[in-house]
Amino acid sequence: MPDQPPAASTALAAALDVVDWGRTAYRDAWRRQEQLVAARNDGRARDTLVFTEHHPVFTMGVRRGAEQNLLWNEADLARRGIELVTTNRGGDITYHGPGQIVGYPIVNLAARKDLHAYLRFLEDVMIASVARFGLTAGRNPGKTGIWIERRKIAAIGVAVKKWTTFHGFALNVNTDLAAFTGIIPCGIAATDGTVTSMQLELGRPADLAAVQQTLAAEFRARLPAFFAGATA
Repeated sequence: MPDQPPAASTALAAALDVVDWGRTAYRDAWRRQEQLVAARNDGRARDTLVFTEHHPVFTMGVRRGAEQNLLWNEADLARRGIELVTTNRGGDITYHGPGQIVGYPIVNLAARKDLHAYLRFLEDVMIASVARFGLTAGRNPGKTGIWIERRKIAAIGVAVKKWTTFHGFALNVNTDLAAFTGIIPCGIAATDGTVTSMQLELGRPADLAAVQQTLAAEFRARLPAFFAGATA
């Protein structure tokens, strides 16, 4: 089990709801996110961190040329039971599937309208979380997500409506990495790196529930500091 993260005592952290949707189809989770965003913008919901696992799916973001990084054809996808969805998040193409923790923060950034800082915040949350399981991860200059040397362990792609965020991050915990051979993940050339998982790095499966709890705790602990940067 990881060490306990620092306690967060501010009202901002206390106001965060954390929910687990279990395993979902990607399109259904997208629709539910849109509903949460509308509720947050209307004042009917608080900031919410959603966790889910997805049924196998490749998702393509809004980056130009993302479709060129899909290597398998329709027959390949059908044979492997992998859906293909074009979405409105930032970024390129990636894979979601069982054994991967996906986090969808529905958070209003009106107090700090800085998407670059928000992406760095999400990276900080994941870097601190995997560190509690003995893994040293960091950033790759010019690229989002987190890496262990040249191996990408987590991807990020976000969107906003009226400064409320949706979409988010995907951390490979016990993910079957074979599916990543059907794409050029996030447009990463083979010479620039590859993908990995906590299971591969640790040499054993990680406890999904413990990793999720740690992500939630780190997110909650760091959220007040993120917003404090608005006046920095």
